[in-house]
Amino acid sequence: MGLLVVGLFFGELLISLKVGLVIGFGWSVVWILGTAALGYLLIQLSPYALMNTFNTMNLNDLTNMRNAHNAALAYLFAAILLIVPGVFTDLLGLLMLLYSLYLRLFATMRPNNQSPYNKGDDDVIDVEIIDESDRREPRA
Repeated sequence: MGLLVVGLFFGELLISLKVGLVIGFGWSVVWILGTAALGYLLIQLSPYALMNTFNTMNLNDLTNMRNAHNAALAYLFAAILLIVPGVFTDLLGLLMLLYSLYLRLFATMRPNNQSPYNKGDDDVIDVEIIDESDRREPRA
């Protein structure tokens, strides 16, 4: 696990240096400060965004509850990844933010299989009555 973290650190460093050489030092600083400010703003707005996510989704369904949970986690992880400087973490943060947006907008728009016309009454008990006199064979 530690080797993976060290590998990701050096990979992030190399990618950031290559991007910095291509776009220049000034634009690299603007990139780092801009994404850090965006991540900080997302963390500041996270209570409102998370409350809005859980309030607007229909949480009666387990799938919607799971989608709301995943959207909230993706939002928070995206904000944290945007604060961490580096190109790779910024791209991961933006992808997680898009995933959160997808769960928020499109995952809740599934067709609802419960139509008011197909739903029966809740207080009806279905019973079958068997008349015993019809089932008996005549005695000889």
